[in-house]
Amino acid sequence: MKILHTADWHLGKRLDKYSRLEEQRAVLDELIALADEEEIDVVLVAGDLFDAFNPAAEAVELLYRSLKRLAKNGERVVIAIAGNHDSPDRIDAPDVLARECGIVFVGYPQATIAVGELCGGFCITKSEPGFLEIKVPKYDYPLRLLLMPYANEYRLRTFLGVDNEEKELRSILEAHWEQLATKYCDKFGVNILMAHLFVMKRGEVPPEEPIDEKPILHIGGAQAVYSENIPESLQYVALGHLHRYQEIDKARMPIVYSSSLLSYSFAEAGQQKNVVLIEAEPARAVDFRQLPLKAGKPLYKKRFESISEALEWLHHCGPAWIELTMVSEDFMNAEDRKQLLQAHDGIVTIIPEVKTKGNVAEETRTIDLSQSVEELFIQYFSFRNKQQPNEDLLKLFTEVRAEQIDE
Repeated sequence: MKILHTADWHLGKRLDKYSRLEEQRAVLDELIALADEEEIDVVLVAGDLFDAFNPAAEAVELLYRSLKRLAKNGERVVIAIAGNHDSPDRIDAPDVLARECGIVFVGYPQATIAVGELCGGFCITKSEPGFLEIKVPKYDYPLRLLLMPYANEYRLRTFLGVDNEEKELRSILEAHWEQLATKYCDKFGVNILMAHLFVMKRGEVPPEEPIDEKPILHIGGAQAVYSENIPESLQYVALGHLHRYQEIDKARMPIVYSSSLLSYSFAEAGQQKNVVLIEAEPARAVDFRQLPLKAGKPLYKKRFESISEALEWLHHCGPAWIELTMVSEDFMNAEDRKQLLQAHDGIVTIIPEVKTKGNVAEETRTIDLSQSVEELFIQYFSFRNKQQPNEDLLKLFTEVRAEQIDE
C-alpha cells in the first residue's frame, strides 16, 4: 500500500503583505503530480489546511479543488484532519459531500466517521472516535488509522473523559491510543497514527516551533507528547505542526513531521520542503522516503556591508523573497533604501544594522522639559540608539512636526 504523508498547507498564509496563493497553487499542482506519478493509494493531510479560522474565499476554493484532484475521482482516498490553525467546524462541514469524492475530513478528536462506502470502491469498515478502518480495493488487508486532530488540553480532557486535572495529558493519550491499538491494530492490517501534536523524544531538546506559528506547546495548548507514549503496534506516525522535516525517534517506528508545503517565514529560509512516501504492508516495518518539493519562491536572509554589493547580488538572485540586513556606520538614508527596493520586487524587509554607536553621554536622570521638542527628540533618540540621529532623520522629524502643528 502506497501512502502519501503531507501536512501544514496553511492555505491563505501571507508573507508580510505579500500573497503566497499562486505559490500554493503551484506546489499543490506539484503534489498532485507526485501522487499520480507514484500511483499513491491513500493521502494523509496532518492538519493546518488553512492558515486562519476564517480563511479567504480564494483559499477555501483552492483547498476543495486541490483535494478533489488529489482524490482523482475516487481512485485514491484522502483523509485530512484539523490543525491548530483550522476551525474544526469548518473542516467537518463538507464531510458528507466530500465523501462522495473520496475525501474524509475529521475536525474534532471525538468525531465518529460514518461506516460505509466511499466512491472508487473504498469502504470505511470500522469507526469510533479517534479511529477509522478503511478497505482499499487493491489490497486484501485494511488500513487502520488512529486520528488525533488538534484540540487544546481542556477539549482533549473533556473528549477523553478525564476529571483529574493533575494527571499528565500525555499519559491519558497513551492509554487512549493503547486501548484503540489493542482493539483494532493486529498484524493483519497496516496500522498508522495521524496527529497534529507537538511530539518529542523524552530527554531531548524540544524541536523549535515555527517562528510565526501559533504554538501548541505551553501557551494555551497541551503538553508535549513523548515518542514512548505511542503504541508499539503502530508502523508509522504521520505528524503535522512543525514545519521542518524531522524524524523524532528512530529507535521505534518512524515518527515523522513531513514539513510544510512552502517556507512560510524567514526562520525557514533554506529548508527543503517535502512530502513523505510510505510503502506499507502488514506485520513489517514500513519503507519511507522524502519526495522533495520544488515549487514556490526560495526565501533568503542576506547581510551586506555595502549598497553596491547588495545591488549586485539582487540583480542576479532571481525570483525570491528576501530579508536584507544592511550594515553601516550610520542609519540608512532614503536614497539607498529606494535603490534597494527598486533592484528587486521580492524584498520583504530591510533591517538596518548600525556598526558603531558613537559617543553618547550616559542616561540623564532628569529631563529638562524647557528644551525644544527637537532637542528632546535628539536626546531620546541618542539614549535609545546610542548615537546621534543623522540629518535625513532630523529633516524628516521636522517635516512631521510641521504637519502636526498645521493640523
